[in-house]
Amino acid sequence: MANLAALSDAVAAIAREAAQMAMSRWRTDFARWEKEPGSPVCEVDLDVDHMLHARLCALLPDAGWLSEETADNPDRLSRRRVWVVDPIDGTRDYIRGRAGWCVSVALIEDGRPVIGVLDAPARDEVWRATADGDATCNGAVVTVGGRDVLPGARVPVDALPKADRDLTAVEKPNSIALRVAMVAADRADLVATLRWGNEWDIAAAVLVASAAGASVSDALGAPLAFNKADPRAYGVLVSTPGIHDAAVARLSGRVRAALG
Repeated sequence: MANLAALSDAVAAIAREAAQMAMSRWRTDFARWEKEPGSPVCEVDLDVDHMLHARLCALLPDAGWLSEETADNPDRLSRRRVWVVDPIDGTRDYIRGRAGWCVSVALIEDGRPVIGVLDAPARDEVWRATADGDATCNGAVVTVGGRDVLPGARVPVDALPKADRDLTAVEKPNSIALRVAMVAADRADLVATLRWGNEWDIAAAVLVASAAGASVSDALGAPLAFNKADPRAYGVLVSTPGIHDAAVARLSGRVRAALG
């Protein structure tokens, strides 16, 4: 896409505005509820979503829209370009007054992310990447680590299961996007989820990780695609290149058991 850097700057400015909107209401009194058991949402999610929809769709009127907080419109499937947005990724941390949340914005073109921005104002972090450039955090280029042995790998988790106690637990923000970004910046070596997840959770983050040199796949090691009719994938696995195959091998039996 022509002038991708300039478009990325415009996206980052909009994401910053959205992040500051959320930040201004963080740790204040606002309505909150559960969309379904275990899936919290709050009025700030919806307000930020509305703002992002207005601003991003004005920036690229021909682009479709896919967001956690907007009813899905199948019209997006006919568009080459689609905004994939999570207005507050890590809502649970946001509601609890913890810092592990961000605004996540990706532009998808022909099924792959070409711009990704994560703005995490409570952590004073802005992560950015384009399909033809570097990954950065606060303007500094980040690069994945070089770990090539799975035992000892740093994983952002609250607690390691018994089968994985040869790994090393590190800080875990609630936002999956921020956990993926940790791999991009050599703050972690591996992030893996073993459940159905949505495109808006990971679209921007996996571009940041890929641009930083990480290996990215679903939980079984298959490539990820975006703007699908069913906007889900079974798990995400992001790691240093040297341990990706070993991580897939370790997890594959669990994935197949879970999928039946």
